[in-house]
This record gives sequence, structure tokens and C-alpha cells, in this order.
Amino acid sequence: MKRWLGFALLACLVALCCQSAYAQEKKWVSGTLKDGSGAPIIYATIVEKGTTNGTTSNEKGAFRVQVAPNATLVITSVGFTKLEVPANGNLDLIMQDNSKGLNEVVVTALGISREKKSLGYSMQEVKANTLVEAHETNITNALTGVVAGLQVTRASGGPAASSKINLRGNTSLNGKNQPLIVVDGVPIDNSTGVGTDGTNDYWNPSLDMGNGLSDLNANDIASVTVLKGPSAAALYGSRAGDGVLLITTKTGRKNTGVGITVSSSLGLETFFTRPERQKTFGQGSNGAFNPTDGNSWGPKIEGQEVTNWANQKENLRYFDNVNAFYGTGVNHNQNISFQQQLDKTAVFTSLNYLNDKSMIPGAKLSRVNLTSRITSKYGAKDRLSTDFKVQYSNTNAVNRPATGTNARNYATLLYTMPVTMDITQFKDPLNEYGKMRWYSNGSDINPYWATKYLQNQDIRNRFILNGAIKYQFTDWLNAEVKAGGDMYTTNTESKTYAGSPAATNGGYSTGKYTFSELNYSALITARKDNLVGKLSGNISVGGNLMNQKSSRLSSSAGNLVVPNLFSINNSQGNPGIVDQVFEQRINSLYATAGLNWDSYLFLDVTGRNDWSSTLAPENRSFFYPSVSLSYLFTEHIKSLPSWFSYGKLRASYAAVGNSLPPYQLANNYVIGKDPNGNITATRDKIFFDKTVKSELIKSHEFGAEFRFVDNRFGLDFTYYKSNATNQLIDLPMDPASGYSKRKINAGNIQNSGFEIMADARILTREKGLLWNISGNLSINRNKIIDISHAEGVDVYPLGGFDAVSILAKTGSLYGDIYGTQLKRVKDEKSQYYGQLILTADGRPQIDGTNVYLGNQGSKALVGVTNNFAYRNFSLGFLIDARIGGEMYSVTQLMMQKNGTAAVTAPGGERNDMVVPGVIDNGNGNYTANNKSITQQQYWKAVTNGNLGASDINVYDATSIRLRNVQLNYNVPKSALGRLPVQSVKVGVACNNVWMISSHMRGLDPESVFAIGSNATGFENGAPPTTRTFLVNLSLSF
Repeated sequence: MKRWLGFALLACLVALCCQSAYAQEKKWVSGTLKDGSGAPIIYATIVEKGTTNGTTSNEKGAFRVQVAPNATLVITSVGFTKLEVPANGNLDLIMQDNSKGLNEVVVTALGISREKKSLGYSMQEVKANTLVEAHETNITNALTGVVAGLQVTRASGGPAASSKINLRGNTSLNGKNQPLIVVDGVPIDNSTGVGTDGTNDYWNPSLDMGNGLSDLNANDIASVTVLKGPSAAALYGSRAGDGVLLITTKTGRKNTGVGITVSSSLGLETFFTRPERQKTFGQGSNGAFNPTDGNSWGPKIEGQEVTNWANQKENLRYFDNVNAFYGTGVNHNQNISFQQQLDKTAVFTSLNYLNDKSMIPGAKLSRVNLTSRITSKYGAKDRLSTDFKVQYSNTNAVNRPATGTNARNYATLLYTMPVTMDITQFKDPLNEYGKMRWYSNGSDINPYWATKYLQNQDIRNRFILNGAIKYQFTDWLNAEVKAGGDMYTTNTESKTYAGSPAATNGGYSTGKYTFSELNYSALITARKDNLVGKLSGNISVGGNLMNQKSSRLSSSAGNLVVPNLFSINNSQGNPGIVDQVFEQRINSLYATAGLNWDSYLFLDVTGRNDWSSTLAPENRSFFYPSVSLSYLFTEHIKSLPSWFSYGKLRASYAAVGNSLPPYQLANNYVIGKDPNGNITATRDKIFFDKTVKSELIKSHEFGAEFRFVDNRFGLDFTYYKSNATNQLIDLPMDPASGYSKRKINAGNIQNSGFEIMADARILTREKGLLWNISGNLSINRNKIIDISHAEGVDVYPLGGFDAVSILAKTGSLYGDIYGTQLKRVKDEKSQYYGQLILTADGRPQIDGTNVYLGNQGSKALVGVTNNFAYRNFSLGFLIDARIGGEMYSVTQLMMQKNGTAAVTAPGGERNDMVVPGVIDNGNGNYTANNKSITQQQYWKAVTNGNLGASDINVYDATSIRLRNVQLNYNVPKSALGRLPVQSVKVGVACNNVWMISSHMRGLDPESVFAIGSNATGFENGAPPTTRTFLVNLSLSF
């Protein structure tokens, strides 16, 4: 690390020296840019012609740039006609609206830059300020509500926990259903949710160590391009079935000052949502106080004197243990970057330090990011160019909390422990015998003991490397070769000290996970205007070699011989060992060709052939084509009204795939030991069919884009439909065959829906106030057309636990939730049809038959962003909504069972109740119930067993929230005087501002338990969601 810091400082010193010499040969030119109405044009690009030297206009339309003595300035801005003017003196320029088309350039597949108007498919670009100003530790979360058709599902695992991205629904029964992440042309691993032991189940969940995007520094990113459908992503072949996120990082550019920017933010983390608890009934059962009872079914809290668990007198009162245990989290984020262009070489270097001390005691995370990128051009005509970049990150997390049924999950205990028990009396976690201090002898773990004596740590070191060499043979032909890699190692350690129910003598585990993916590619591109008359064309041909390796080695000692001697050799029994190695290769050839007729009709055709090592030799080759058409009718039809600024129709078709993971088509041996220590080798009992192929997704898409009134109002509409076939599924076999199941290709998953994006400039600068608004709406229907009807299989499990299952079922939607329900009259002819069937004493009963309870998928996603600017002030906020879908809550079940849920004391009272329903007389007749029972009897009945009656805890997952608010102030240059500062920006922000609407009784519908699986419809022991207040400062020199 010290060596890297030295390189960064050396680069800065060299740049400063070169800058001084460079400035002596240049002159300064300044000016302002306005539109036809006199309003300033902000963020226009001003470039010295024939070079990459340039700048952008500020919020007042002003710019200042240093150029050669006889230079010409080329000025461009979205929606305006390009200007070329001599760089003389002070310039006061007016740019003309280009009302017949937009010339915005965007990054597409393989990093190819294209004019957005020529694309025949839907894509969306997210700018850097959206990511930075969201101030999210995991940048995945900054995409929430911003991109149409994109849903972010967050894990409930503490600092920088995983987040899962889903674009336009699920396409696979067993795959990750996440887009490919590509950073500057280098695919990176974005695995989510599990630790080095690889488990992510209800009874034994791993610690959540974040996804790949959580390692990136938002300050390094220039833009994120979202390629949503197969048509947009087809050039990435078998890895692009769920779309692609293209992340483009910053490069060096000409700055008027030194080019150093320093930014700092301080955030305070508090509660946003937490489960609703009752506050009026204390510890005990059946209305009687019991100091060692773990329930809150005791007497009403009236300040009466009781004898507590320590045999001490105290007055009975309510304690807010959730608030008492959790503290205020503190988040520091410091960033320094150097960005400058020196002749033909541009340099970008940044150093970022993040320190996130969670509101969960003892949990903290630190991350260091170092990035260095150098781009250069060579020769008199700049024909040769190079681009080299190194990104390094070190993430160190201590005491990550667990979710679910796990001793490391403090939330469940705090939610369910007696409301009259003061958790702070256990802050000293050890008693006089050195054992865990607690009020009962059960399996509960004192949360304060856990923060000190139930420890875990993971350290991840990651490098993302890439280099590119490009040569421009002529003005129409160039070639480029690239090499890049994503490599990281994660080391984990977990210690459980002796003296608690977690492990009598203590426990220990350690692990190491390594990942490496290397890509080598080449691309030749030819582009020629006026091939035949008004016909222009382009073609690109290339190939890619991908080699991916990963390994997992972990060992664990469940109980130690010598207490607190943390060594695997100190295990009482045979230690648990996991040793796995995975490797796969994909070789690819691809091509794309485009035709352009008179800049209004565009046709693009692509094709890619992959050869994958994970398939049998006879099926390793598969071809993925796409075709798209774009028609700009406002460029073609000249008689349209003047208020119709821009219009485009587009259509596309594509076929892409989902590649299989390694070793899906060959039997493996599991090496282990028997009780006597002898080595054993067990072969799995899966029959592999070598005719299995890669999953295939065929998609078509239609869309339209319009802009009105000099581009002030915009509308983008997309309809899409895709079918994913060749699903890799397991079918049961007769055990007599020697196998338990076999893998086959089957299934058909369909996604269809539409997306609407709209934007408007409501107010412009000439009225003193700028107001821009943008919004998006997406609706997707994720339907299971078939599982394997030919094999007699119509249901496939996605996940679940105990009586709750999340399924894919033929004819239904992806992710149906099934579980038990309260017993009801099923005879449709009965006058009591649908009513509860109660016991003879009036208690509800559970019907053990699993029934449909809901679906985990949302019906619609909505996001609305507002941005205001007045003079040097700017204000922005985002409101987003998830409409529809259901979620099962284990947390609510446990609180109901223990009597802490607010619903167990309606209105703060626990009056006896007569449950509406009937009593079965045993002869097919029913009698209306008139038997009275207590609240405890009712809730114990409906929560009986592990999960009780599932239907009472399935909730509408709809939520509407004010996601974030930012207020910034740019200090005027005049106020800075002679300070050696180019700009100063101060601001305040807040994330998770206001939950406008939710139905989960204080739980956040975004707090999903099983983030590493496709079963995201349940929650278990989620810690309180947090709200963060931030103060930000940025200075440029």
C-alpha cells in the first residue's frame, strides 16, 4: 500500500511540474454560452479542435480554457447545433437549438461509442453525479428508482451488504438472474450474499460479505450504461442473458487549475424503520409475571414492584431495548483525485478511504480504493493511442451481523425479548465465573456478549486491471487489442469464545476464497460515410478469450478441546473441511455491422459465437444473433409541426444465453473422513446428460422516443417480450438406478412488459429558477410457461424453509409463495363457507395443506426525480415505489409468538376475544362460535410450530418512499478571492428520508433474507433499516 501511495504522489508532482511549463505556451480564452432565449447552457463541452484539450461550461454557462495561440474551439451540447469559432478574446456565444435530432453519444456493447439516435433498442445512461450524490456505500443501491425496469433487492446484512440487481424479471430457475457487470471493458465478478463456506439457507446462513459492486469507488465512475434487453447485450453472448451494466470510469482531462479535487463527507446513521412493538404488557405468561420467562404475556405495566431475574426489587416498566442497544453509526468518506491532460497524455489518479462504523455495536467496515489511469496518443496524427488502468481495493470488515436463525443476529432477540427487561443491565457480559451473563438458561445469546466474544472478520484484496492499444490506420479503419482481469482474494476468520450456548469450549473457523478472470480481446472497425449516395456503413469484427478460476478452502472446529485456543488442530472432533476448485473458459468470435441511410434510417446486425468449456464437446458451440432497426421520422419528414422536436421508432430481435456453471455435466467425488479418521470419497448421485445445452433467451422489443417544444419535454416507450428456454433443472429418478436425479434442458420462462420514461424542463434559468423532472414506470409479467410437462414436472422449488415454499409453477408467475393457512370451511354449499373452523374452546386451528399465498414479484416499479437550481443553490430528491408483490415475515411471527408485536395488544389492551368462526360438531354441521379466549391463547394457536399459520404473516410488499434529498451550494468564484481554489461546493443530504407508505408493520420490504438465491419473498430477523444524514464538502484546485 505504501508503494502505491508513493506512485500516486509522484504522479501528482510530475503533473504539477509539467503543468507549469505547459502553461507558458498557451493563452486563456473565456466566454459564456446561451440559447436563443438567453438562458445559459450548462455542461456544454468546449474542446480545442484537433486535440482532446477542453473543459465544460458551468451553471452560469461560463467557461475558461487554455489553448494554443491560433486555436479553434469546437462547442457541443445535447440538443444544440455544434459551433466552431476562433479562440479569440472573450466570447459571448448563442447556440441554436437542434430541434430535428439529438446527437448524444453513448457507450454500447464492447465499449463501442454510438450516437444514441441510431440505436434500435432500449438503453439508459446514469451519470456520475447521480451515483456520487446518492452517497451509498454500495453503489448498486444508487441505481434504485433511477433506471426503468431495474429493481435492486437489498440484503439485511449490515455495512456494505449485498444488493441484487434484476433487469426485466427472472430468466432462469437456477441461475443468478443478474446482469453482467463490465468495468471499462473488463467483466467483474458480482457474486452476492454468501461467505467462504458458500451457504445461504434458513437454518445456517453465511455472513453477507457484499457483492462485487460494493468494492468500487463511486467517485471514480463517469457513467453507467444499462443495456437492458438481449438486443442491447447480444454481443456479450452467453453471459448477457440478464442484461449488462457498462461502467465507464474517469479519464484525465484538461483542467484550468492544477486538476486536484478533494472531497469529504460525514454521515450519521440512525433508525429509519423498525418493527412495531407493544409497550403495555410485561414479562411472563397468562398475565402473571415471571422473571425468567422469555415471553411478554405477563401483567399490564403499571409501575408495580416485582422481583427481577437477579432477585432484586424493581418497578415494572417498558424498555426500548432496540434503541438502547443500537448506537449512532458514523460514516466517513474521503476522496482525493488528480485529473489533468499534459500534451498528449491524460492522467487520472484517485485515492479513496471509507470508514463505516455501523449503528450495530462492534460492526465496522473500512475500504481503501486506489485508481490510476493513463491514456496517451502518439505520432503526428495521433494514430496510435493507449489506455492503461489499475484499480485496487482493500475491504476490511469486522463483526458483520448475520440474519436469520443465527446467534450473530442480534435483531431477532431484541425484537422478541420481554419488553420490561432492560438490555443495558447485561452490558457487562461476563458473570463472576467468566460465563455469559443472561437472565435465563436457554439457547439465547446475550447481544453484548456476542459483540465481544462472537467475532468475525473478512479481508478482501481486489485488483481490476485493463490495458488497450488502438491504431487508426486511416480515417475509416482502426484496430484495438485489449487485456484485462478481475482478481481478488478474501480471507475470513471467525472466533466463538467459551462460556455460552453457542459453544461450550469455544469454536473456530477460517477460510480463503480466490477468484480470477482474465479476458483478452481484439476488435477491428471500419466506418465509412457516403458509401453509395446517402448510404453510410460500419462493421466491427473481433474475438475474446476468457479464462475464469476460483477456489474455496475453509475449515471449522465446532467445539474446542482447550477453551479459547483458536486453532483447527484444537478441535474436539474431526474438523469440517471444504476444498473446492472451479475453472471455465469461453472463447468467442463476434461481429457487428450497421447501415445508415441519410442519418434517419439505421439497421444493425450482430452475431456472436461462443465455445464454452462447461458443456460437452459436441454442444460447446452456440451462436447468438441480433438485428435492430431505428427510424428517425423527424429527420425524414420535413412537414412536421415546429413543436415536434424529435421522433424515433425502433424495433429489435435477439437471441442470447445463460452459460452453465462449471462441472454441471460430470460426476464429482466429495472427499471426507469417517468417524475413525479414514479418508472417504463419495460420488454424488446425479445423472448427467451430455446433450444438455446452454440456456437460450429469445427476445423482441419495440419502442418509440419523442421530444417536444425545443426538446423541453421527452417521452420514451418500450414494449418487450422474451422467452428463456433450455432451463437446466433436476428431475427425480428411481433410486434403484443408482442415481437420485438427473439434469436436463426443459422449461420456458416468459417476461413481457413495458417501460415508460419521461422528462421535462418545467422552468428554465431565464425565470430565475431551473426545474427539471424525470420519471420512469415499468411493469413486468414474469410467467412460467412450462417446467417440464413432457416429464410430468410442473413445479420447481426456488427456495423456502419449513412450511413456506417459494415455487416456479407451470401457468403461474415466477416466485409464488406457498404455505399453510388457518383451517376454514371448504364446503361451498355451506352457509359458513370460508369461515374459520375453531377448536371446541374457540381457538383457531392450522390447516397443514400448503396453499397459494401470494407472489414475490412486484407488479410495477416507479421512480420520480426532481432537480431544482436557483443561482448557486441546487436541490434534488427522488421518490420511488415498488407496487405489489408479497413477502413472508419470520420476524413478525416470532414477535407474535413471544407477545412483543404491537398487534398482540390492540390499542394497548389485551381484552379477551371471541374469534369469528364456527365449531365443528363432528357430524358435518357447524355451530357459530361464542367461546371467549385470551389474546395469548389466540396468538399461541396461530403461531404454533416453527412457523405457525403462514397466511397471517404474508404482507403486501408495496412501499413508497422519499429515497434521498440533496441540497448543494456552489461558492461563487468572486467569493474565493485570491485563494488557490477553482471551486468550492458544500452540501447536505439524507438517504431514506420518509417511508410514505408500507404495509409490513415497521419492517422494510427491501430487507430480504435470501439475497443469494432466487427466492426473495421472505424476511427473517432483519435489523432496523437505517437513515443517514450527511454533510459534504468538495474543493477543486
